[in-house]
Amino acid sequence: MSNKRLSLIFFLLIWLTGCSSSTASTPESTNAVTLTVFAASSLTDAFTEIGALFEEQYPGSTVRFNFGASSDLATQLAEGAPGDVFASANARQMENAVAAGRIAGEPANFLTNSLVLIVPADNPAGIETLADLANEGVKFVTAAPDVPIRGFTDQMLDNAAADPAYGEEFKTAVLANIVSEEANVRQLAAKVVLGEADAGVVYKSDVTPDIADQVQVIEIPESLNVVAVYPIAPINDSASPETAQAFIDLVLSDEGQAILSKWGFGPRP
Repeated sequence: MSNKRLSLIFFLLIWLTGCSSSTASTPESTNAVTLTVFAASSLTDAFTEIGALFEEQYPGSTVRFNFGASSDLATQLAEGAPGDVFASANARQMENAVAAGRIAGEPANFLTNSLVLIVPADNPAGIETLADLANEGVKFVTAAPDVPIRGFTDQMLDNAAADPAYGEEFKTAVLANIVSEEANVRQLAAKVVLGEADAGVVYKSDVTPDIADQVQVIEIPESLNVVAVYPIAPINDSASPETAQAFIDLVLSDEGQAILSKWGFGPRP
């Protein structure tokens, strides 16, 4: 083979290598990317597992979580906190983040959740049904007014107030029994576990394996219960938008949904 032809082949190989290295970066080829996910505290266990799976699927990536009340997370975003993904426990806080100009694209609803009543394992107040929340002297713990679980609890109490079997007096009595308003649902659950409250309303998914034997779960009648819908979206100034979308895609995938189901969440609406 002539030197001229060898030189041409060598040039073509170099050119093809250069083209391949100049293509747009994808999550699969991204190295040392750190993804910051703002997520409702009720997602702590499930998202921690999904984050580990994501790091396994995309070697070199690191997922860091900022768990908290969705209202606090939306406020942080509005104040300019950097991040890549926001997963809220209700539409209202996602809308607040959208209004602040921090969300890119249309949020996707990725799961549902429902409410349950929990009491300490020894149930010192003798609570057996939702109606017992109105008993005099019951120490009821809930969350601060802007926290999603509080909003859903208030909705449930409104439903009860409209039901003749409970009535407006029931709602008034329950609100009068509030002894603490916590910053998020996990702190609310901890108050019940520690016996610092007689009862609290949490998401079904918050009765995790680490507290399941320390509380009793009392079902809330379906006619009064509220279905919570969680939205997720990329943050508009993410440093790694493709990787942020890859994380969201994993949450929406069959694998991600199976993990969410394992931790007590309901399916996408």
